[in-house]
Amino acid sequence: MPTPPDSTAPVFDYAVDHCCLSVPDLESSILWYRDILGFAVERQFSVPEISARGAMLSRRTFRIELFEVPGAAVMSSDRRDVHLDLKTHGTKHFALEVANIDAAVAALKQRGVEFAKELTRMSPARSFAFIRDNSGNLIELLERHDKSA
Repeated sequence: MPTPPDSTAPVFDYAVDHCCLSVPDLESSILWYRDILGFAVERQFSVPEISARGAMLSRRTFRIELFEVPGAAVMSSDRRDVHLDLKTHGTKHFALEVANIDAAVAALKQRGVEFAKELTRMSPARSFAFIRDNSGNLIELLERHDKSA
């Protein structure tokens, strides 16, 4: 009789490759991610069948794919709010772990970045804040003092 598979074992091995964002202005988003978060352009490309332009950005091991598609729907105001956005199915945000959240928040405020949720200390082990990129996409900044939290 065959042994049943271990339901806790992953089906296959994987690593996170990238997240993808739809933006209204590709050039301004490239500049925002470069100037505010230090991403570099790996490549730019087009998808002629949908008249889209895109760019793949990277910083260390994290990559962001940006798409500008003519006629795309504008992000609703609910999607710009950390709590209201949870009432719409789909991807909510991506998170960037930082070593010193106080310094990160101060640097971003100095650069005029819009905060969706101010710095919150959930516990002695975890602090977070949410910012918006130039298109309104939510980005969480997270500092974990205890990696198990």
